[in-house]
Amino acid sequence: MRVENVTAAAESFTCNAYLALGDRNVLVDAGAMDGVADVVADHTDTLDAVVLTHQHGDHVERLDEVVEAFDPAVYAYAEHDLRTDALADGDEMKIGDEAFEAVYTPGHADDHLAFVSGTTLFSGDVVVHDDGAFDGGSFGRTDMPGQSREALIESIERLLERTPRGVEHMYAGHGGTYHGDVLDVVETALERAEKREPKYPDE
Repeated sequence: MRVENVTAAAESFTCNAYLALGDRNVLVDAGAMDGVADVVADHTDTLDAVVLTHQHGDHVERLDEVVEAFDPAVYAYAEHDLRTDALADGDEMKIGDEAFEAVYTPGHADDHLAFVSGTTLFSGDVVVHDDGAFDGGSFGRTDMPGQSREALIESIERLLERTPRGVEHMYAGHGGTYHGDVLDVVETALERAEKREPKYPDE
């Protein structure tokens, strides 16, 4: 499976949107970068599906652009005008060449899902490797209305339980990609979240 960050050249704030190419070409999040559909088209003529980790604006702003260009199925936990298929905790779906399990991971967002296979984790914003606050294991912010640090901690614990030891590729919603011991990154993020200190103390 080849994974391309199709928002890597963005000049304005967006999430990382990942195009997984293989037996089933799938875009994980659509991002907020104008022209993202053109970047997808640089890599493939067909897009089978878009999978949403959650529906914050930086993850879905250009969803309509992608749907108009490719007419893919759209999978999401929560309702959306463009959603074609609902996802729930424990559902399985093929992304690229691999079977992934959806793991319900609220806290940063009520509708948040992460997707894990035997080798790869698409973590959205529940866990990231580096984001300007921490390196080597960080977590989505929980200081905005509707967010919950306690729910996030429970979500990271759930993700740890469902992530196989052999996972060595992590594609997070923000920051860089990570290749190595993904469970160590998730465990570090959990330890930091459990301190319950502000992620961005100066804000």
